[in-house]
Amino acid sequence: MAGHEATILFVGDVVGSVGRRTLLGLLPQLRERHAPDFVVVNGENIAGGLGITPKLADDLLANGVDVITLGNHTYQRKEIGPYLDSDKPIVRPANFLAAQPGRGSVVVERNGVRLGVLNLQGNVFLQSGRHMFSEADTSVAKLEREADHVLVDVHAEATSEKVALGWHLDGRVTAVVGTHTHVPTADARVLPGGTAYCTDVGMTGPRGGVIGVKKEQAIASMRTHMKVRFETSEDDPWLMGVVIRAAAEPRRATAIEQVLEPWRPGPRAAAGS
Repeated sequence: MAGHEATILFVGDVVGSVGRRTLLGLLPQLRERHAPDFVVVNGENIAGGLGITPKLADDLLANGVDVITLGNHTYQRKEIGPYLDSDKPIVRPANFLAAQPGRGSVVVERNGVRLGVLNLQGNVFLQSGRHMFSEADTSVAKLEREADHVLVDVHAEATSEKVALGWHLDGRVTAVVGTHTHVPTADARVLPGGTAYCTDVGMTGPRGGVIGVKKEQAIASMRTHMKVRFETSEDDPWLMGVVIRAAAEPRRATAIEQVLEPWRPGPRAAAGS
């Protein structure tokens, strides 16, 4: 490795137990194929499709995930509060209210390279507490002093808001990657200032559902306008994410590649799931 070069695997919203099994089932071969120095995973949907628990977070970290990012379902499970205030490498959106549990960024180090991970949440259609762009400026200025590379997970509903943040941070961070909408966008590229960008990396979980929910239930809700109890689908699991090649120059990327990988577990994996 020369200078600050590094490879980052970022995996989009892991949904339910099927998403967790998909991630853990495919991670070994993705490590072999891409040789990532860092693995960052958005885990805000891993607990039955809503939120995350300390046990599930520990499971991800024990299986080689370096940093967990979250989003609008951060506090869905009450027991996660104290865990977010611990020294574990898990972050919630930095522009939540300061009084809420957790922190918005973390720095991890491997092979002599320091990676800062910043989590932000959009203000359009989501209740984020504080303005995303001003929080981005403050947090990035701090991380510039602490990390060789900075990856931003922007958890937002509006694609325009994510695109705008990518341009706003171009040249100041290594990568801006979007999560939340669960559908991958075909715009992964390195912006002119050297920042790798993708509006949404997609979802790790059941592509055969409706953004993670059993399709019959989602359709019934939309057709009837009646309340329907949603359950996580198990149909057609995929891992979705991006691989970012970070340059020797601090906070610059040379390439971003989308990862869209189906998981077809064998009989043993399915039986033990």
